[in-house]
Amino acid sequence: MAEIGRRRFLEASTILPMAAWAASGLPEKGEAAPLPSPPPLPFPGEKGKLKITSVRMVKPRPKRPLPAYEPAPGSWSAGGSEVANPMSIYPKYKAQRDLFMANDLGPEAVEIATDKGIKGIGFGGPGCSFVIEKHLTKLLLGEDPFNVEELWDIMWRSTLYYGRKGLVIHAISAVDLALWDIIGKALGMPVYQILGGETKSRIPAYCTGNDIEQHIEFGFKRLKLAVPYGPADGRDGLKKNAELVKTTRQSLGPDGDIMLDCWMALTEEYATELAGMVEPYRVYWMEECLQPDDYDGFERLHARVRSTQLATGEHEYTRYGFRLLLEYKAVDIWQPDITWCGGLTELRHIGALAAAYNIPVIPHAGWQRGGWQFILATTNSPWCEMFMPPPGGPPEVYRRFEEDNGITRGPEGIYMRPPDRPGFGWDLVVD
Repeated sequence: MAEIGRRRFLEASTILPMAAWAASGLPEKGEAAPLPSPPPLPFPGEKGKLKITSVRMVKPRPKRPLPAYEPAPGSWSAGGSEVANPMSIYPKYKAQRDLFMANDLGPEAVEIATDKGIKGIGFGGPGCSFVIEKHLTKLLLGEDPFNVEELWDIMWRSTLYYGRKGLVIHAISAVDLALWDIIGKALGMPVYQILGGETKSRIPAYCTGNDIEQHIEFGFKRLKLAVPYGPADGRDGLKKNAELVKTTRQSLGPDGDIMLDCWMALTEEYATELAGMVEPYRVYWMEECLQPDDYDGFERLHARVRSTQLATGEHEYTRYGFRLLLEYKAVDIWQPDITWCGGLTELRHIGALAAAYNIPVIPHAGWQRGGWQFILATTNSPWCEMFMPPPGGPPEVYRRFEEDNGITRGPEGIYMRPPDRPGFGWDLVVD
C-alpha cells in the first residue's frame, strides 16, 4: 500500500511552492484581510481507498522510555518556579501555575484506525476528548481519511454553534493530525514530504526555560526566558526581570538571541517599561505580553515598543483569529500551536496568510506533536522551539534527547530535524 501510494504521489503533478503573494501593505483595521489558500495538496484527486473504522482516545507512551530521575535541586524546568501569569494578581495562586491549572481533562491523544489496518495518532489540547467522543466520531466513521480538507470543514461547520475556539478546536486539531499521520503512512512518506519537501536541511532551534547555564553549555545560542514577575510585583519585580535579562546576556555573549515569554501576564504600561529597561541587552522579541483577546491593546503596544519585536499566537485559534492579529497590526511574529490552532490543515492556512504579508510563523512548542514537520516544509517558518530535559539526569537522558530530535550543531548553535519515518514519525505505543 505504501509503495503504491509513493509511486502515485511522485507521478502526481508537481506541488506548487508557497505562493509569492503580492504584499501591498497590511489591511486597515475594519478591512478584512484576504485569506489566501495554501498550496494544493497532491492527493485529493486520488482516494486513499481507506475507510475510518474506529476513533478512540488513547494515552501513548514512548517505545523507549527515558530513565526516571530527580532533577537537580533548584532547576527551573523541574517545576515549582514562579512565572508571571494571568492569575498572578491573586496571591494564593501566584506561586506557580499548577495551583490553578486543570489537573486532568481527559486524554489529549486520539487514535484513528482504518479498514486496511493503517492507524494514525494525533494530539490535541485540554478537554479535547469530550468533544471527540461525544460529537466528532460520528462524523468520521466510514469516511476516507485522505479527504482531510473536507473533514476539517465538516468538523468546523458542525461545531460552530458551540465552538470556534478553545477545547473544540483542540479536538479538531487532534483528529486532523491523526488523519495526516494516516496519509503519511499510507503513502510511505513523512509528512514534510507530502507538504512539498524540505525548505531547509535542518532547523535552527531555540530553548525555552530559565536553566540558562544548562542551555548554554549544551550549545544553544538562542534562549527564551520565562518572565518571573508581573505587575503584581511592582517595581521591584520589574527590576528583577531586567536583571535576569542582563545576566543572561552576560552569560550568552553579544551574538546570541534572547526572547521573553510573558505568558499573558502584563499590561501595556508594564510591557512598555520592561521593553525600555531591557533594550541595552538586545531582546529579539517579547511574547504574549497581553491577554489573547486584547487586540486593541496589542495594536497600541506594537506602536509604542520599537526596541524589540512582539510575538503572540500560542493561544490564538484558526485562520480567523490570526486574521485579526493581522488587521490590528498586533505583532511581528505568529506562534500558532499545531495541537490547539486547528491542526496541520489549519496551520497551512495560517501559514499562507502569514506568507502573504511576510510574517514569520514560529510554532509554539514546535518540536512536539508534529510541528517540526510543518517548519521543515515551510519557507516562512525559520525556527523551532525546544525544551531540554531538566538538569541533573544521567547522561543517557541527554544523549537520547540529541538522538530523538536529530540534534546537530553549527553557526546558529543548536539545530534539529524531524524523523524520516512515515507520517509524523511517532515512536509510540498505545494499549
